[in-house]
Amino acid sequence: MSKFFSNTKVDKVGIEDRVNRITKRSLKGSSKIQGLKMILSMIDLTTLEGMDTPKKVEQLCYKATHLHIKVPNLPNVAAICVYPNMVKIAVNALRQYDVKVASVATAFPSGNSTLEVKIKDTKEAISNGANEVDMVISRGKFHAGEYNYVYDEIATIKDLCAKDARLKVILETGELGDYDHIRLASEIAISAGADFIKTSTGKISPAATLPITLVMLETIKDHYYSTGKMVGMKPAGGISNAKLALQYLMLLKETLGIKWLDKNWFRFGASSLANDVLMQIVKQQTGKYQSKFYFSKD
Repeated sequence: MSKFFSNTKVDKVGIEDRVNRITKRSLKGSSKIQGLKMILSMIDLTTLEGMDTPKKVEQLCYKATHLHIKVPNLPNVAAICVYPNMVKIAVNALRQYDVKVASVATAFPSGNSTLEVKIKDTKEAISNGANEVDMVISRGKFHAGEYNYVYDEIATIKDLCAKDARLKVILETGELGDYDHIRLASEIAISAGADFIKTSTGKISPAATLPITLVMLETIKDHYYSTGKMVGMKPAGGISNAKLALQYLMLLKETLGIKWLDKNWFRFGASSLANDVLMQIVKQQTGKYQSKFYFSKD
C-alpha cells in the first residue's frame, strides 16, 4: 500500500442502513419542485455512441438550452458530454449559453491503453475546447495492486487539464468489487487531483447506486475535513427517474451539506433522467402527467 492512501475499512452495514432510511423518505410540495429544478441544473446530457453525428450533438445541445420551451422558468442542464472529436460541434452550439462542454478521454470506456494514447486523447479534447474532461482509471492496474501507477496516471491527466478544464475521474465502480476497493480508488483519485469523482461510464452494470455513492461521498467528506478542499461527485448510469434522483440529493445534503447542492460540485450522468424530471415538474404544477412522447429523446 502506498503512503498516499489509507487502509480505511467501510462499514457495510452502516452504509446500507443509512441508504435504507433515505429511500423511505420523500419530498413534497415546493421542496419537491425546488429539488426537481436543482436536478435539471445538475444533469450532464450525454451522447457517447458509435453512431454519433454532428446533427445529433447539435440536437442534444438544443435540448440542453431549451427546456423552458416545454416548461417556463427552468434552468439549463449543467453540461453536454461527448467524444473528443465532437467537442467543437458542442462548443459552437453552446457558445451563447451557460452550459459546459465535457469530453470523455483516456481510452473511454475501458481505459485499457497506453499512457501516450491517453495523453493524446486528453489533449485533443482540451484543444477542441472542452471545459471538463471525464477520464477513466486503469482498472487492470488497480486490481493488480499497482496503485501508484493509477495515481500517477490521474496526476498526469490533471496536469494536462491545468486551468483549462476540470477533471472528473471515473472509477467504474461496477468493476472494482467491494466497498473497501471503491473507497481506496476514491482516495487515490482525490489525492491525485480529481476535481470530481464519478461512479461509472454508463457502459458497465451495475453503474451508480446509492450505497456506492455514499461510500464516495464519505471519502470526499473525510478529505474535506482533513484539507478544507472541496471535491465534486458525479453518480452516473442507472438513474432514470426523478424519485431516485431526489434520494441522491437528500443523501448528498445529509453527508456533505448544502455547499455541495450546486452544479459546480454535484452532477448526474443520466440523460434519460431529464425527461422524467420534466414530467414530474408538470405534474406538480398542473396535477396531470404529460406523455413521455411530448419530450425529445435527444
